[in-house]
Amino acid sequence: MTDPSTAAHPAAPPAKPDAPLFSPSAVVASCVAFVLIGALQALYGPAIPAFRDRFGLSPGAAGLGLSAHFVGGVAGVLLFDRLLGRIGNRRILGSSYLLMAVGAAGFALAPSWPAGLAAALLAGLGFGGIDYGLNQLFAVGFGHRSTAMLNILNAHFGVGAILGPALVGLAGADRYPAVFVGFALANLPLLLCLKGVRDQAPPPAADDDGRGRRTPVVARSLGSVLAVFVALYVLHVGIEAGVGGWEPTHLETVGYGAGVAATATSVYWLMMTVGRFLVAPVALRFSPQAIITVSCAGMTVCLLLASVPALAPYAYAGVGLFIAPIFPTGLPWLHRAAPRARRAGALVIAASMGGGIVAGPALGKAIEWSGVRVVPLLLGAVSALCLAATLWLVRATRAPDAPRPDARPPARPSTRPEPKAGPLP
Repeated sequence: MTDPSTAAHPAAPPAKPDAPLFSPSAVVASCVAFVLIGALQALYGPAIPAFRDRFGLSPGAAGLGLSAHFVGGVAGVLLFDRLLGRIGNRRILGSSYLLMAVGAAGFALAPSWPAGLAAALLAGLGFGGIDYGLNQLFAVGFGHRSTAMLNILNAHFGVGAILGPALVGLAGADRYPAVFVGFALANLPLLLCLKGVRDQAPPPAADDDGRGRRTPVVARSLGSVLAVFVALYVLHVGIEAGVGGWEPTHLETVGYGAGVAATATSVYWLMMTVGRFLVAPVALRFSPQAIITVSCAGMTVCLLLASVPALAPYAYAGVGLFIAPIFPTGLPWLHRAAPRARRAGALVIAASMGGGIVAGPALGKAIEWSGVRVVPLLLGAVSALCLAATLWLVRATRAPDAPRPDARPPARPSTRPEPKAGPLP
């Protein structure tokens, strides 16, 4: 006998296994979310003079704002990784949008610096949830197009990183609270697009390179492969942060003016954004392994060329272009190489944030010993380690040779006796 309540409100049919993970509107909303997290991360720096004056802070104390944001980001990645698969994708993303909105508004309106740090930590928590959640879902949600879509998604982070400081410059640093509140409010419409996100993500394509060929982890343990992936992410994010932080100082040291040095650094970040858009169509034709190998090799060459003063500004732009695809392109490779390591994505994303935190002090200490002029050579040595890690991973995750579809099976030897030669007629 049918329950009348069930008849009046029939249960929603489960999503089809091959249903798309994102609707077109949800894809657009995800790209907007990455614009917002890129802008939020980039807003702290230009606003430092204003909140130093507001709260009477030393430079070191003011720098804690961005540090609190990154600490919250790492915590957000690890927290939402624990919740992924338990509470559904929509709740994870919705909670992250709300946390970042409340944290950004709280930072803008904080009555004291400790309250501002707490709000930055909260905003970072939402930042980490958005960064991890969308990267993880895009890595498995588009099949062989996942690498291309991840590069497009992360390119919008760069758009936000360029847009945020520009808005602070237009509004004036003393009006930074209005800019933070504006970005907080911009998160709220994204909640309306969560209906376009499928609540359960499909599992990664196990042992598949996106073109139908199996890619098991061979000849190395899973732990070793994950450790080298983590090293690759830590090192390349360290290079990214190192160039962004020390390029102006290096260019001024070798004879360029402050204006040229600042412009060249902006071009570096712009090229990183452009590079991710450019690699999206390339990712439909070439494997992640090939793209990252070329990226690491090109990045190493450009950093070595940056040690030549006449070539330095152009070489740093090349570094931005080559480093651009590594972060988003490595995630699908990781998921296909180690599909059973569910927390692998969270590990490398959290490690990449840790690389950004550690890079500044570590490079600063190395510069104290050797001088600013060796910055590109130091970073070039780190880039060479990235290339070595990539080549190791290519060997460790190499797919076995697949037979050609038009190949014929070898003919079986005949068991019939050969006819004996008889007399000629």
